[in-house]
Amino acid sequence: MVNAIDTGVLAVSNILYQPWFVPLILIAGGIYLTFRCKFMQVGMFKEACKVITEKPHEGGVSSFGALMVSTASRVGTGNIIGVSTAIICGGPGAIFWMWITAFFGGASAFVESTLAQIYKKKDDDGTSKGGPAFYMRDALGQRWLGVIFSILIIGTYMVGYNMLAAYNTQSTFAAFGFYKEGVTPAIIGGVLAVLFAIIVLGGAKRLIKVTEVLVPVMGITYVLVSLIVLFINIPNLGHMFAMIFQSAFDFKAIFGGFAGSCIMYGVKRGLYSNEAGMGSAPNAAARADVSHPAKQGLVQMLSVFIDTLLICTATAFMCMSTTVDSAAYNLEDGPQAAAYVQDSLSSVFGGFGPIFIAIAMCFFAFTTLIGNYSYCEGCFEFIINREAKHNELIIMRIIASLLVFLGAVASAGLVWDLADMFQGLMVVTNVPSILILGHIAFKCLDDYKKQKAEGRNPMFKAADIGLKQKTDYWN
Repeated sequence: MVNAIDTGVLAVSNILYQPWFVPLILIAGGIYLTFRCKFMQVGMFKEACKVITEKPHEGGVSSFGALMVSTASRVGTGNIIGVSTAIICGGPGAIFWMWITAFFGGASAFVESTLAQIYKKKDDDGTSKGGPAFYMRDALGQRWLGVIFSILIIGTYMVGYNMLAAYNTQSTFAAFGFYKEGVTPAIIGGVLAVLFAIIVLGGAKRLIKVTEVLVPVMGITYVLVSLIVLFINIPNLGHMFAMIFQSAFDFKAIFGGFAGSCIMYGVKRGLYSNEAGMGSAPNAAARADVSHPAKQGLVQMLSVFIDTLLICTATAFMCMSTTVDSAAYNLEDGPQAAAYVQDSLSSVFGGFGPIFIAIAMCFFAFTTLIGNYSYCEGCFEFIINREAKHNELIIMRIIASLLVFLGAVASAGLVWDLADMFQGLMVVTNVPSILILGHIAFKCLDDYKKQKAEGRNPMFKAADIGLKQKTDYWN
C-alpha cells in the first residue's frame, strides 16, 4: 500500500517538475514580477529592514511577529538537509540556482503578501486573517479555487512538510552509536509529537510568542558556527566558488538529464526552503497590524533573503569549504544528507560537529513544525466557510501531532516526494493568481513610494489606487 502511494506521488511530482511546468512558472513569474516591481529587492532592501521595527496597535500582531512565524516555517530542516541533498544530488551548482530562485522569489513574496494584506479579514478576536484563498475568492471571485488552495496548504504543511521535518530530524541521530533503526526514530518522533501537541493546543498567540524567541536565536547561532568553519577553511574558498559556478553553467550535463540537474535541485530545494510564490507566507503576513500593505510585503521579501541567502548559504558554504566529498554520500538507497553535513563539521570541530547539527536540527524542526501548522487552521475554516468548533480544532491538532510521529518513522522517499508534489501544486495554483492580480500590488507599491517621497509615514486607502472592492481594513 505504502509503495503504491509513493509510486503515485512520485509520478505526479515528476510531471510537475518538468522544465516547462513548475520551474518555468516559478522562475518566469518571479522575473516578470521583479521587472514590474522595478527590482525592489535591491532598491527597497534598506526600507524593508526599517519596517520590521514598527510597533503594532495594542493587541495586534507586529510585522516582526508575522515575519518570525513565516520565517519559522521557511527556516527549518530544509536549510540543512534540503541544501545538503541539493549539493549531493544536483552538484555544487544547485546552490547558484537556489540563489536565483530566492532573488526573483523576493518579488513574488512581496506581491503575494501585499495582496494578502489588502484582502485580509477581521477575525472574531479582533485580529486579522487572510492569505491566497481570500484574494482568490474576493479579488478573482473564485471561491472554489481558494478551497482547492486551502486543501493544498493543509496537505503541504500539516502532512508533507511536517512529516519531512520529523524524518530529517531523526535522521541526524543516525551518526550516534545509540541509534537503532526502527526504535530511535519512533522515540524521537514521539518526543517531537508530544512537544508539538503541547504548543499547538495552546493556540495561535502562543505559536507567535515561541517563534519570536526561538527563530532569531537559532538562526544567529547557526550562522556564527558556519562563519567559524569558513574562517578555518579560507584557503579552500576559491576552489569552492569555482565548483559552484562551473557546475551551475555546465549546460551539457544539465540538459542531458534535467530531472537530476543542478537547476532542478536548486529550484526544488530552493522552493522547499524559501517558499516564495507558494502562497504560504501570506497567511502569516495577513495577521500583521500595519498602516500600509506594502510594508508587510517588504517584510516578507526580507524573509526570503534571510532564509536562502543567509541560512541556506551558511549550510552550503559550511559543507563545501571543507575537504569532505559530497559525491561519497550519493548512495543507491538515497542521499545521506545528514551524514554529509555532520561529517563536514566533524572535519573542523571533531565530535562536536554531529552533536551541534543534531541540536540545531531539533530547534529548526520544532519551529518549522509550529510555523507550518500555524497556516492550517485558518485554511480549514475557509474550506468549511465558518468558524471551526473547539472540538474540531482539537481533533485537527491531534491528527497533526500523529503525523509528526508518522513522519519520523516513514521512508525517506515517501516524505520527500509528498513535500515536492504538494509544494509544486501550490505554485501552479498561486503564481498564476498573483500574476493576474499583480497590478494591484504594483499600484500599492507606487502609492507607498509616493508617500515616502513626500516624507510621510505611508497610510493606505483602497480608493487611492482605484480599488473599488470593499475591504475590511482599507476603505
